[in-house]
Parts: sequence; C-alpha cells; structure tokens
Amino acid sequence: MSDDDLQDQDELQYPGALEVASWRREVHALYAAVRAEPDPGTAHGLWVDGRTALFDTHSASPRVEGQRLRHAAYDPAFRFVVEVATVGEDDDRPQERWEFRSATDGIVPFTPAGRVSLDGLGTLDVWWLNSYGGGIFLPVRDGSAGTETYGAGRYLLDTVKGTDLGRDDEGRWVVDLNFAYNPSCVYDYRWVCPLAPAANRIEASTPVGELLPEGY
Repeated sequence: MSDDDLQDQDELQYPGALEVASWRREVHALYAAVRAEPDPGTAHGLWVDGRTALFDTHSASPRVEGQRLRHAAYDPAFRFVVEVATVGEDDDRPQERWEFRSATDGIVPFTPAGRVSLDGLGTLDVWWLNSYGGGIFLPVRDGSAGTETYGAGRYLLDTVKGTDLGRDDEGRWVVDLNFAYNPSCVYDYRWVCPLAPAANRIEASTPVGELLPEGY
C-alpha cells in the first residue's frame, strides 16, 4: 500500500468513540438550554449559535473543509405544539413498520409511534427506533427540498441523539420546523442517515431551520 493510500485511509476514519460521546453530550446540553428558554425566538438563537459552534470546532463534527452552516430567520408560524395521535388499523392511511437498510449498520427498524397534524402543512408520522436505546424519530421532507434545503429531507426530533424540543404541561410535543436540521450525511458522505419516508413528506414549502450549507 502506498503512502497516498495510507493517507486516504486515515482521512476516511470516523471520529473516535469518546469524541462522538462528547458531541452527543454537547447536543444534549444544547437542547436542554433550548427547552429551558421560554421565548422560542431566543431559544432558536441559542440553538443556531450552539450548533454552529459545534459544527465549526468539535472534533466529531461532520464538517468538511469549506462548509459553513446556514440558518433561516426564526418564523413563529412554523412552530406547533401538538398531540401525537395513535393511528388505528382502520385509518385511511395506516402507519406501518419501516425498515431502513444501511450498508454499515444493516437493517435499522422503526415502529409506529403515532402521527402529528401540522395546521396548514399536513401530517407527519412519528417513529420509534426499535433497537437498543430506542428513541423518538421525526424526519421531514418539504417543498423546499432540493432548492433551499437538503433534497432528501431533514430531522426535527431524534431523541436518542438528544434533539428533543420538549413537551408542554398537557403532554403535547413541540414540533418546530425552525429547528429542522440536516443529517450528518449532508456534510460528509461517509455518514449513513435514515431519510424521510413517504409518510414524512409534505408538499408545502417550509424554508426555515437549517438550509443547504455554504460549500455544499
């Protein structure tokens, strides 16, 4: 193997386990600060600053040279506090088990957790990651995909990774599209990310949250 081959192999190494653990700890702390801030616009500013700092400086960042995050201004029209409704078998659109096939992790199973209705936008299915650790997962692909935002969709909630906007006193979930963010595979092709299935695609354009980055 040549020196160039060795260098290429080194460049393709994933971050170490402790670096990834540190990244996740920071993400959990960032979202805890977001949930603690009563004003959504201020919370969004904290999130943008915190996520940008992690992306630019953390050793486990998916950033490659020349990339910088871009975020739209906060728009309160895209914030929802909603119940996760159970979907019955006799529903017009029943929610079925979803399996994401990954070349690196094999089959990643998701089971139905319910559905949220976003006024004026449509419905999104909520999923449970049915493997070790578990977690709520809510991806979305909207009408801005492929132009202003990533073509395969973004994430709203992924509680196993700490991205959780919280609930209100009545147990309703905060679903705020201003906090939609790109999966790591947008920045670095080596990461493999579950993307929005058909049940999580809406026609309406929601050009808020994390946009396509500079240097994409």
